[in-house]
Amino acid sequence: MLFMFLFVLTVITICVFLVWPKLDVSSPNPLRRQTPATEAQAAAPAMQPESLEGVLVAQLMAGEITSGQYLHAVQGLAARDDKRHPLAVPPEIGPAGT
Repeated sequence: MLFMFLFVLTVITICVFLVWPKLDVSSPNPLRRQTPATEAQAAAPAMQPESLEGVLVAQLMAGEITSGQYLHAVQGLAARDDKRHPLAVPPEIGPAGT
């Protein structure tokens, strides 16, 4: 019986020490902790997208455009990129054994 009591007490102690650093006691809800992503967002200034695709994704996530508008814009970008940089398929050189 003593062994069982000590075992349960040890397990509870280990659990408390594992969970305690993850609790944010400064917030109104102490069980709500900050993730590294939210800490990075709070510490760093808001980054601006550097490409047109990044701008479109930011607008989609902000709800400024619909998913249909996003798909249409990305299709236009792909078509424009295909005209500027067409994909050249290399010629077939024959079987690998010769």
